[in-house]
Amino acid sequence: MLVKSVRGLTPKWGDDCFFAENATIIGDVQMGDQCSVWYQAVVRGDVHAIRIGNRVNIQDGAVIHATYQKAATTIGNNVSIGHNAIVHGCTLHDNVLIGMGSIIMDNCVVHSNSIIAAGSVVTQNTLVEAGHIYAGIPARKIKMVDPNLQKGEIERIANNYLMYAAWFKEEDS
Repeated sequence: MLVKSVRGLTPKWGDDCFFAENATIIGDVQMGDQCSVWYQAVVRGDVHAIRIGNRVNIQDGAVIHATYQKAATTIGNNVSIGHNAIVHGCTLHDNVLIGMGSIIMDNCVVHSNSIIAAGSVVTQNTLVEAGHIYAGIPARKIKMVDPNLQKGEIERIANNYLMYAAWFKEEDS
């Protein structure tokens, strides 16, 4: 993995994390415990702060960034960010699933227990209501997240990524 300081700021992370060999983590990044940053994912805190909670998985090819002097990025606990997603200068609360290839733009707030469908674009300043699915370009509210979907997708994916990370950590030891 590439860990790089910039402007005197060095990434920090908690216990029991997994970082793929070609993951990139730069600058003003702080993440909690049991996080994973997968192959070719980039977490680039060069222009503003990136704060990431516990049990967050940032899947292959995803980009986490911010906007200089305008929009930091904050990610809560138990969040899954799908392959090739872009999370930029926004806030994701707890128990959120960001689908593959989605784009979350500056000053968006995605409230807890929500799903952003694969390929969606959440345009600047959008507030995603707690417990809902948003989809499309631009993303719009589709329906509520029912308890089966909460357990079957949001929790399942987050838990699976803890398991996957454990497989890779076993191979490295």
